[in-house]
Amino acid sequence: MKLSKKQRQPQLKEKIDDNPFITDEALAGFFQVSVQTIRLDRLEMNIPEVRERIKHVAKKQYDTVKALQLEEVIGEMVDLELDKHAISILDIAEEHVFSRTGIARGHHLFAQANSLAVAIIDDELALTAKANVSFKRQVKIGERVIAKASVSDIQNDRTYVKVNSYVEQELVFTGEFAMFRQDHVEKEG
Repeated sequence: MKLSKKQRQPQLKEKIDDNPFITDEALAGFFQVSVQTIRLDRLEMNIPEVRERIKHVAKKQYDTVKALQLEEVIGEMVDLELDKHAISILDIAEEHVFSRTGIARGHHLFAQANSLAVAIIDDELALTAKANVSFKRQVKIGERVIAKASVSDIQNDRTYVKVNSYVEQELVFTGEFAMFRQDHVEKEG
């Protein structure tokens, strides 16, 4: 059942508030209307397009990455609180996929998650000691992967980071990373 504009718009605002990274295409599919209808609804409600919403989230952001250069993070970093949590976004483009199938190469999803696990560490040097990863479904060209990292534990010489990557709200990749930190290595050495 299609909703009227009056019914749809408050739900549209709620969906965007819940997930500022959601695309107009995904919203159009959810509400079973055209992309143009979603754009008009957003304009009426003064809700910016997804790129502007991402920039807004990024401006509110974040601590400074210490363990690597920001441009070395795979994807666009949009949130970071060192030793706590981080978020990056990777739009899957032609250079990320197998040309025959349009399916993303797994090493790009791993690299996004691993670089986020390094970036979250509050130290000048962080190295991946161990990773346990699982690919949950194929990711295709044109999809947006949102990786969310959180520090789950800090013990002795290791920091444990959990990364879940999503397309829309669907889990597509999960990884648990054990990270060495320079400050722990120097204290022991």
